[in-house]
Amino acid sequence: MTSRAALPATEPVTGPQAFFLPEAEVPEMEFAGIRAQYAALRNSIAPRIAEVFRHGRFIMGPEIEALEEALCEFCGAQHAVAVSSGTDALVAPLMAMGVGPGDAVFVPGFTFTATAEVALVLGAAPVFVDVEEKSFNMDPADLIGRIARVRADGNLTPKVILAVDLFGLPADYEALSQVAEAEGLSLIADAAQSFGARRGNRKVGTLAPVTTTSFYPAKPLGCYGDGGAVFTDDPEMAALLRSIRMHGQGSVQYAVERVGLNARLDSLQAAVLLGKLPAFEGEIAARNRLADRYDAGLGDVVQTPARFEGCLSSWAQYSVMAGNRDGLRTRLGESGIPTAVYYPEPMHLQPAYRTWGEGEGSLPVSEALCGQILSLPMHAYMRDDIADRIIEAVRVAVA
Repeated sequence: MTSRAALPATEPVTGPQAFFLPEAEVPEMEFAGIRAQYAALRNSIAPRIAEVFRHGRFIMGPEIEALEEALCEFCGAQHAVAVSSGTDALVAPLMAMGVGPGDAVFVPGFTFTATAEVALVLGAAPVFVDVEEKSFNMDPADLIGRIARVRADGNLTPKVILAVDLFGLPADYEALSQVAEAEGLSLIADAAQSFGARRGNRKVGTLAPVTTTSFYPAKPLGCYGDGGAVFTDDPEMAALLRSIRMHGQGSVQYAVERVGLNARLDSLQAAVLLGKLPAFEGEIAARNRLADRYDAGLGDVVQTPARFEGCLSSWAQYSVMAGNRDGLRTRLGESGIPTAVYYPEPMHLQPAYRTWGEGEGSLPVSEALCGQILSLPMHAYMRDDIADRIIEAVRVAVA
């Protein structure tokens, strides 16, 4: 097959050929493997993209409903509502729950900004909760204390627990559900990094009453732009979410029943995801094999991620802990190994959130993690020899 770059400028490019990526253009060392994945799956993805151009329904085309059905079949949820981003996936259920001024939304301090900002967008207040040292996820014991302090203070009404499955590992939803039930709070799982993971015999999407995810390109299941979804077994919640994503539209066009969002997922992005879904289960298995290889090669030189019985991670990131994290990252960069720091500063110490945090020392585990965490390349299409090169580079850099 001829690459697009090799064609004369006057020759039109149509069909799957328009989306061809020559093997020579796939780098050996990718952090998230987006180009390697496309090279492997283009025969599944490209025709679906071409079909969207053929029918021309770029907004709310038939791919949206097909994707929602396929996502439900994959994870076991009764309802999936596709939306325009992982952030909108968080905002929409909070709106459906009536979250607003005077309400407290409990979020982990060690997370991406979207988890915290959605509360402020709706006029509510984020209350930062520390995380567990081994799982990196919300600490149920610290959560109980934070709820009690908010109630005692009396300025805010506890409303929602917004937990995060950091790096692909599901949080302890058994414990978090007990807290939510005891305190009369709603529970939302922010599974932006964990779609495809499991806890026990249940997949992400069914571990909490409402689960959100992101299809940002670097996520375990990613599209080629922004995208997200919300999962629930509650038909009333699903109906509200479908209305909210369409400007609050009711059953009749232009009949606006509530304040909503423009949060529709593009048909092109749904087409990409439909092309990727058949390979997704195998990709999760490949990510876990790579994590096992990293564990075996690095466990004696850095602190590798903790494993938990009965939990299967989707390994959005493979993150190690190192005392001289910045020095290690510099040396790996000099060896051609890409790395990332998720996250260099906890939410409560970020300039945008200091008003709502309690200052340095208030979330000791989150603060310590931010100074030591380092993420290594992780994707399903990494060759064993490349993984071994990364392992050797880390060992040399640490030594």
